[in-house]
Amino acid sequence: MNRENKRKAYQKGYYKTHACNDSFECKICGRPVVPAGAGTDHRNHCSNCLCSLHVDDEPGDRASSCGGIMEPVALWVRKDGEWAIIHRCRRCGKLSSNRVAADDNPMKLMSIAMKPLASPPFPLEHIEEMTRLMGGDGSMESGK
Repeated sequence: MNRENKRKAYQKGYYKTHACNDSFECKICGRPVVPAGAGTDHRNHCSNCLCSLHVDDEPGDRASSCGGIMEPVALWVRKDGEWAIIHRCRRCGKLSSNRVAADDNPMKLMSIAMKPLASPPFPLEHIEEMTRLMGGDGSMESGK
């Protein structure tokens, strides 16, 4: 089922039990997205920019009327070690988790993973202060 025709008549829950083998063009970056190479039967995001469209209320149901852009905002690691992307809808704010596909852009994945470390919610100088308070010398210089 292509995303331009998401209301195509399928039984409710069809994509929960059937592979989605349709290709589509990413609405965000314009790249063609094909299911081959994804390592999954349920490709739901662009392998280049990692964005998706908000088409499901529940995974595979294609019942959402929102249609907003689902942007990747974070990554998390499942208990089995598999990475998953947290998407947030730009229109309605819904959050969803989607497994990383085998052909996803590794640089984009790493930039999302590193974002919290690159801009922590506190000044880095507080790390030195906290280290001193915990009994260290507080120096961020190596070899001291």
